[in-house]
Amino acid sequence: MARRSEHTQEQIREMVLNAAETIVVEEGFHALTVRKVALEIGYTVGSIYMVFANMDDVVMHVKGRALDELAGQLRQLEPCESAEQHILALAEVYLQFAHQHFNRWRMIFEAIKDAPVPEWYQQKTREMFSIVEQPFCRLLPDPADPEQAHLAAQALWSGVHGACVLSLNGSLGRVGAENAQATVAMLVTNFIAGWSQPRNPASATPPRK
Repeated sequence: MARRSEHTQEQIREMVLNAAETIVVEEGFHALTVRKVALEIGYTVGSIYMVFANMDDVVMHVKGRALDELAGQLRQLEPCESAEQHILALAEVYLQFAHQHFNRWRMIFEAIKDAPVPEWYQQKTREMFSIVEQPFCRLLPDPADPEQAHLAAQALWSGVHGACVLSLNGSLGRVGAENAQATVAMLVTNFIAGWSQPRNPASATPPRK
């Protein structure tokens, strides 16, 4: 069924990614195989390997497109009056994306191989996290210490991600989107309240024996 003369390699590449994405959305990423993609686009397996190194390469690019879409939605947020409101809005967008695009969102975190992660994919991850870190920088008690914003963003987003996972996989029973949103809002609000408190080094000193 090869039709190499009908499309350029760039067009075939896009067809492969679109087909792979459709399979992930409809059947889950575990159902994604090179033969299914080839059948979907009407090309041979060999044609796919002319534009991608292997199936892992296809998977990484499908994940990359999901990251790009998520980052795009995070960037489109309207300006908020406070950093706290901005962080909460980011968390709500993340939760909404996870609910609306469950299989693609799940694939980002579960379709992981032992092979080294390409630099271009690592850059996409860094760019997405930088969106989350920006409002934390506005809350820093010491603007000269941006590493604290980085650590806080990672810590909070680990919690937000956990709440998404539990709400979507049924680990806490039937948790609807509204209840999950309330859980995330409570997590974000309390985390920021605690993190924003002035730090008193003396209070962290252990008592003398």
